[in-house]
Amino acid sequence: MSAPLARQIAVAAAQRMVEDGLETGAARHLAAQAVGGRRLRRSDLPDHVTIEDEVHAYIATFHADSQPLELRALRELALHWMKRLQAHRPHLAGSVWRGTATRRSAILIDLYCDDPKGAEIELVNQGVAFDSGGNAQASAPADSILTLADRSRTLNELVTIHLLLHDHDDLRGALRPDARGRSWRGSLAALQRSLDEGASALGAP
Repeated sequence: MSAPLARQIAVAAAQRMVEDGLETGAARHLAAQAVGGRRLRRSDLPDHVTIEDEVHAYIATFHADSQPLELRALRELALHWMKRLQAHRPHLAGSVWRGTATRRSAILIDLYCDDPKGAEIELVNQGVAFDSGGNAQASAPADSILTLADRSRTLNELVTIHLLLHDHDDLRGALRPDARGRSWRGSLAALQRSLDEGASALGAP
């Protein structure tokens, strides 16, 4: 890996994630095109954890006051929808789970279903409007993504929510940690604990 080039890509990707609400993979792809200026080798690209480190640094420099509250608002909205879809083993993924999201970020929720059609039927039964094949900036087939929008009362704006449908058997592999032992996604219970632990830090009663 070319260390200077990889860091330039990581810094550019971090800015795209924070300012444009992109997920890591999409931000890295666009940053590599902008910074590389040539055909890059895979070894020139920074890994996701390196990019996340740059995201945290960028947030600390430019959004330290606003990002924690925006992240909490997104997590609270994610918790609401995970409770509504609890029967389908929801797990929060992406930047909202990893702690790098801002108000521009979408919420990514993985559903590990006995029958993927069951999640669609439940949304219909709940009277929820959704689109099939939405772009979740994730490596998932288009026909396994359901997209809806809901308003965050805290942010006072609509937030995009992508539901990624998986087979139940995929759950075990999905819970493998990253190189630093941190989880890539969290269950409803894990998200609730995170919110409870963060309440005092945010000055909540």
